[in-house]
Amino acid sequence: MGRFRGPFPHLETRVPQLSPPTPTADRQRSQFFSTFAAITAIVVFLLATATIVAVSAKTNTTTSTTSGPIEVTLTEFAMTPAALTASAGDVKITVHNKGSMVHNFSVPALSKKTADIAAGQSVTLDLGQVSAGSYPFLCEIPGHADSGMKGTLTVGAAGSSSDAAMAGMDMSGGTTDPNDPAALKAESDKMQASFAAFPAKTEGTGNQPLTPTIAADGTKVFELTAAITDWEVSPGKIVKAWTYNGMVPGPWIKVNVGDKVQVNVTNNLPGAGTDVHFHGIQAGFAADGVAPISQDIIPGDGGKFTYTFLADHAQVGMYHAHNMGEMAVPNGMFGAFEVGDMPLPTGRTVSGIAIPKDLKITQEIPMVLNDAGVIGLSLNGKAFPATAPVVTNVGDWIEVQYYNEGLAIHPMHLHEFPGIVIAKDGLPLDSPYAMDTQVIAPGERYTVLYHTTEVGTWVWHCHILNHVEGPDGMLGMVTAIVVK
Repeated sequence: MGRFRGPFPHLETRVPQLSPPTPTADRQRSQFFSTFAAITAIVVFLLATATIVAVSAKTNTTTSTTSGPIEVTLTEFAMTPAALTASAGDVKITVHNKGSMVHNFSVPALSKKTADIAAGQSVTLDLGQVSAGSYPFLCEIPGHADSGMKGTLTVGAAGSSSDAAMAGMDMSGGTTDPNDPAALKAESDKMQASFAAFPAKTEGTGNQPLTPTIAADGTKVFELTAAITDWEVSPGKIVKAWTYNGMVPGPWIKVNVGDKVQVNVTNNLPGAGTDVHFHGIQAGFAADGVAPISQDIIPGDGGKFTYTFLADHAQVGMYHAHNMGEMAVPNGMFGAFEVGDMPLPTGRTVSGIAIPKDLKITQEIPMVLNDAGVIGLSLNGKAFPATAPVVTNVGDWIEVQYYNEGLAIHPMHLHEFPGIVIAKDGLPLDSPYAMDTQVIAPGERYTVLYHTTEVGTWVWHCHILNHVEGPDGMLGMVTAIVVK
């Protein structure tokens, strides 16, 4: 895995065409010299502008003047430009969120920060009178700075050139100077060292199967409690997660086709009302979990509500909060919900891969993806190096259910072994297909078979590279399959 280095932007300058000459010679000469002078001025201006823009393109920096604010664009997961320069004095920064999720912009040394900025919105941050110096900036939403959303504002003396201050800064995708071998070696060494910590032990495990009680009529009764609890995402990173039954993801619920299902919800969130939507599960209107449309809100501080429905066909879904979903879900209120099993394409050949008639699944693995809130970039509620490896034996067939409860797409890639996609969103595919990288959008579910045929430890990760590595090494959405 490497860091993508994008091309520099290209410039194109067009010179306006001369107007046709007039039939009178004197008027022709007069208009020619007048037009020539005007064109000369335009060309000089354009060349000067091109030179300035070209320099800016090479350094990926924006320079502030007193005439207006600096422009910064936020995306997943970058701040562009990553290096800003300004003269000492009054500095303003206009921040445009062109990503798909909420971001913010903070300059901690100046105690200046925007509010959270919704996708598609822009705000201007007034830093006030800023003295000469270097001021790091970042997005303070957990996990975003580690994924690349940070940079440096360099403020020079009033009216001075900032070229010297910018020297030695890499503007093409990282913060390490590509002309500094020692710095590059240090970052490379950090990357290598980060592998040694995997797999790290942390408190708490999500996706634990939830055992129901059985009512007199055979109904399977599940208990879910919503609360804010401490959750260790990675070693030492303990956050206030919004949880079901104290875990992220919430308990893994699986029932059989034909089961009557009852889910009793207790809302211990402080003050906030909630509901539970069974995403991708056809549970009927009364159990759709959308307050105030299909039900009343479940009040915080102990409110209760019961969902009942018949699980009448095989489905792969999720359950999560619908009310205040933009806060509750990224912060942890999500879980896997399955009804029965997806049919297996046994005795077939898919893209040259033979699937045996007597196929036996040795493990079923729910993998829930997240990228925002206090949980941040994670697999099953944990960030590397605390992500749990999957252990198999040579020749095993495993079934993975991918769920995206995040705010961004994630192309999931397992080294060595192609996957066979047999269902999307809990709907069996008429034509299963093989792949080695599957893009999973928010809300989507994919059911994938893997045949682990080679001994080794095989990396498994999102292939948006700043979701899995940063200047200090591996992070976020990385785990492995260990084949014995």
